Amino acid sequence: MESEKVSIIMPAYNAEKTIKKAIESVINQTYKNIELIIIDNGSTDNTKQIIKKYENENKDKIKYVYEEIPNVSNARNKGIDSSTRKIFNIYRF
Repeated sequence: MESEKVSIIMPAYNAEKTIKKAIESVINQTYKNIELIIIDNGSTDNTKQIIKKYENENKDKIKYVYEEIPNVSNARNKGIDSSTRKIFNIYRF
């Protein structure tokens, strides 16, 4: 029996100090049937480079969207719209 597919939506903005730990906490879960959707709201630090490294190493799990979005609620909605899964959760860090 296939387990339910889960999307985790992670809004980010200038999160270079915390994004690595946040991504690793998701990809190291024992539950494997997940996708991580990271919505980067126009970061100006090294957030994009860190995310791209993880995306390249985990192409089947991580989807990265870089778009300047007016607020975090709209970023969450963008993540929900990008989700391909039935169940989703919004990650806060």
